[in-house]
Amino acid sequence: MRKGRGQLPPLYYPADIATAIGMSEWWVKEQARRGRIPFTKPGRAYRFTADQFAEIVRMYEVRPATVAAPQIKIAAAAVPKEPARDAQQTRPVVRLRARMPRRALLQQQDAA
Repeated sequence: MRKGRGQLPPLYYPADIATAIGMSEWWVKEQARRGRIPFTKPGRAYRFTADQFAEIVRMYEVRPATVAAPQIKIAAAAVPKEPARDAQQTRPVVRLRARMPRRALLQQQDAA
């Protein structure tokens, strides 16, 4: 090591991060690959600094809920009702039919 330079920060493996946060190593790599968590990629491997790990923990931190806003109740009279449908206005029920599989169609064509 040269004089006058500080020591490089340690880089942590995905397995270290996964163990610390209780997730799988695959999950950590997948989140990094999708760009959802910060990472360092020297070469082809995902690595994490202590600052990046602290940021990951902050990202998934869950805070206690603050005082809930009062629920607003809407009176039943304020909600518009759907108009009654007349028997003549309703559409007839259309039955769906499955089409013949392509394999059966090809066999019919070959037989003809």
